[in-house]
Amino acid sequence: MNCYNDVQQLQKRVRELEEKVDQLRLSRRVLMNLIEKLEKEKNNFLNQLEKENKKLHLANYRYARSLLCKNRQIVELESELQSVRPRNSAN
Repeated sequence: MNCYNDVQQLQKRVRELEEKVDQLRLSRRVLMNLIEKLEKEKNNFLNQLEKENKKLHLANYRYARSLLCKNRQIVELESELQSVRPRNSAN
């Protein structure tokens, strides 16, 4: 009879371990799904940041060109002013 009890105990232990294995599989699936979701969110966020960076870079480029154009206009106006002043002061 003692051997029969040992077998029952071992069978019970096997069932417990099988349940734990099933729980671990489920936990692993849940964790893998969470990791996958986080990766997608991270990639979406990075794509969004890259788009924003390109947009800001383009806006900065346009602003710099505008400043250069305005600077040229200022230099041209100053040059015209300098050429007009000597004539006025000569009179």
